Amino acid sequence: TDTSTKRANLGSSRQEFRRTERIFVFLQILTACFIAFAHGANDVANAIGPLSAVVQTVQAGHIDVQATVPLWALLLGGAGIVIGLATYGWRVMETVGKKITELTPSRGFCAMFGAATTVVLASKLALPISTTHTLVGAVLGVGLARGFGALNLSIVRDIALSWVITIPAGAILAIIFYKTLEFTF
Repeated sequence: TDTSTKRANLGSSRQEFRRTERIFVFLQILTACFIAFAHGANDVANAIGPLSAVVQTVQAGHIDVQATVPLWALLLGGAGIVIGLATYGWRVMETVGKKITELTPSRGFCAMFGAATTVVLASKLALPISTTHTLVGAVLGVGLARGFGALNLSIVRDIALSWVITIPAGAILAIIFYKTLEFTF
């Protein structure tokens, strides 16, 4: 009888777990909207802030502390995010959502809510952070809460390596573009 009681309790806890996860499916949809809002608020500003400063400097002939952001720049930044999501965004979403760790609706909710809150706060404080880096960190946190065994460490290594490579690659490309423009003009 003791074994049958344990089995009955285990079955009811599984059913409760499934019921709870079903609730988090709807909550995860809301946090997906929240992270989309945060992504747009943060990454568009990161992209068009420097562009707006350059445009204003060229037009005014001097450097100001703050630059006004033209509507066309906002539209260009939004279009850039849409194009990025439509072309390579699916690969990033697949890696973050499926390959780092197993995400249930409750885990996905926690990761997205934590990342979106962080991004919105950083945007409010005018801190230029990466939404993708923040979300990857949140997914890693959810995975680490279950232990190192819950993480796909080869994917984590590849992500970390790509982050390290992007800094010198960006610097080298900036030098090449600058020198090309300097030589041309």
